[in-house]
Amino acid sequence: MAEPNMNLRKGAKVWVEDKNLAWVAAEVTDLRGKQVQVQAVSGKTVLALPEKLFPRDADEEEEHGGVDDMTKLTYLNEPGVLYNLQRRYALNDIYTYTGSILIAVNPFTKLPHLYNVHMMEQYKGAPFGELSPHVFAVADVSYRAMMNEGRSQSILVSGESGAGKTETTKLIMQYLTFVGGRAAGDDRTVEQQVLESNPLLEAFGNARTVRNDNSSRFGKFVEIQFDANGRISGAAVRTYLLERSRVVQITDPERNYHCFYQLCASGKDAEKYKLGHPSHFHYLNQSKTYELEGVSNAEEYMKTRRAMDIVGISHEDQEAIFRTLAAILHLGNIEFSPGREHDSSVIKDQKSTFHMQMAADLFRCDANLLSTTLCTRTIQTREGSIVKALDCNAAVASRDVLAKTVYSRLFDWLVAKINMSVGQDLNSRVQIGVLDIYGFECFKHNSFEQFCINFANEKLQQHFNEHVFKMEQDEYRKEKINWSYIEFIDNQDVLDLIEKKPIGIIALLDEACMFPKSTHRTLSTKLFQNLRGHLRLEKAKFSETDFTVSHYAGKASGRIVS
Repeated sequence: MAEPNMNLRKGAKVWVEDKNLAWVAAEVTDLRGKQVQVQAVSGKTVLALPEKLFPRDADEEEEHGGVDDMTKLTYLNEPGVLYNLQRRYALNDIYTYTGSILIAVNPFTKLPHLYNVHMMEQYKGAPFGELSPHVFAVADVSYRAMMNEGRSQSILVSGESGAGKTETTKLIMQYLTFVGGRAAGDDRTVEQQVLESNPLLEAFGNARTVRNDNSSRFGKFVEIQFDANGRISGAAVRTYLLERSRVVQITDPERNYHCFYQLCASGKDAEKYKLGHPSHFHYLNQSKTYELEGVSNAEEYMKTRRAMDIVGISHEDQEAIFRTLAAILHLGNIEFSPGREHDSSVIKDQKSTFHMQMAADLFRCDANLLSTTLCTRTIQTREGSIVKALDCNAAVASRDVLAKTVYSRLFDWLVAKINMSVGQDLNSRVQIGVLDIYGFECFKHNSFEQFCINFANEKLQQHFNEHVFKMEQDEYRKEKINWSYIEFIDNQDVLDLIEKKPIGIIALLDEACMFPKSTHRTLSTKLFQNLRGHLRLEKAKFSETDFTVSHYAGKASGRIVS
């Protein structure tokens, strides 16, 4: 991105920051010492520091639809990029290139004319950049490179929550199926098989967040496998970083995973598992949002059941899946009271005993054994096993860990079933991988999982920087184009802060976990001692255990808790 222009003169066209609109077009009217007086297009006069202004192309005032490749902009700066995207978006041109990168702006509406067979025909084999920017063009370049060079390719789909990453992934698969066809003898295309499994992955891996009613709370890498003739011969779905904490802890107005609400609205099945309205369960009633606008939980339950049939999950296994979900909900309603012995706990009351019995029945295990497992911890020593009583807080933590682990294992099992259904070609020499990654998100307090998600994004950004900018500059050099070195934010120092051994955040956390008397305070003390003065780490003013990591997309605040 271009730096703010320091050589300003009267009449110069600039962008000035605006509290409501982010940036507005303006013109320099006077220079006053260290400040610059500018007049915005609205007529408002503003005083600004030169470093806060960005140069603006005079042609941008003309009413036209923007440029389709932003490397054509005279000034490739933030306001110029945003203004160009805004103008194109107003004309339903939701795709724009920046060199080999495709920027997509979610239209939040269906635009079927953009994705029909005629459109796919247009982009098949067309040189990149010859036609209007499109997700099909990126998929086509990837396919041609794989065929011509005999090398596997990857397409990275990234963006904030609700940006449209999952929909874009579906469109890429749609195009690859069109251009790659399918191996002889397949009844259903691989794209069909992968897409038919989507309702299942969404029911168990998607949830309502503050920004999005159907946000993927896991990362997904779809590997499309091809034979020697370039025909699709198999596929595999790899998932990672499922947000396990959501199973036991949610904030209003978010929701837990869709499948829980679907099961509660399933009628006879809900009755069979002694379930009721979501408000009766601790794992669901921490938020008062139980319904989604325009969505019927009961209908979605039937769609999930149908997806299970298509994927080939037997009715016996389906019953076991929903029985496990019901067990998790009952498990969350078990409460504890202090026991007779010091720092011990027991099941609180009759209501909790009922939920304990239900959970045990649904898990198909002994209720007494389940109770003992939650209220005690067994430590293996050389002399044998030592059983240690847990206090009420530790018993609650034990309950929640069990719920998260069971759900996570269930999710992994479902993904394995989907892969069996889709069919993998183990002899495939080349693949195209489509990465549908979590978006960067920063909340008021970020969990360890969110820390891991942002770290994964940070690693991808470094990979992106190295490859895209380096590739662009190598291309310029090859074609002997006169160019100035592209400045980009190098985020290696953020990665070092997190992963460098022996004193990165993760290394210090690993070390703290090995010491039995470690607390959130001892960890934070060690963190600030070892990383004091690091430009990317800030300590909160009024807390001993809060810290903020400044990454390339903003600032993420965390709190160390035991």
